[in-house]
Amino acid sequence: MNDTSRKQGWAITGGAILLGLLFLQGILNGSYVALAIPVAVLTLFVLGLVAWVGHTIATVQVEAEPPAADRAPVAADPGPEATRE
Repeated sequence: MNDTSRKQGWAITGGAILLGLLFLQGILNGSYVALAIPVAVLTLFVLGLVAWVGHTIATVQVEAEPPAADRAPVAADPGPEATRE
């Protein structure tokens, strides 16, 4: 791991701590916005995931398998006992 990755990691950690403190300050002050913004972001994120899954299911292309009568029979594996004489 190089020095740049460590600096980025500490920056993310510091940002998360700062946002957490701002969130707690907003809650302690009784701010409606302090709760509304994180709930809105989380709700939109989850709805985005649901829409992505739905789109993936709706647009996936699956090839149908041929009927069993059209498939070649698969020979059973004789196992190691069949090779002994």
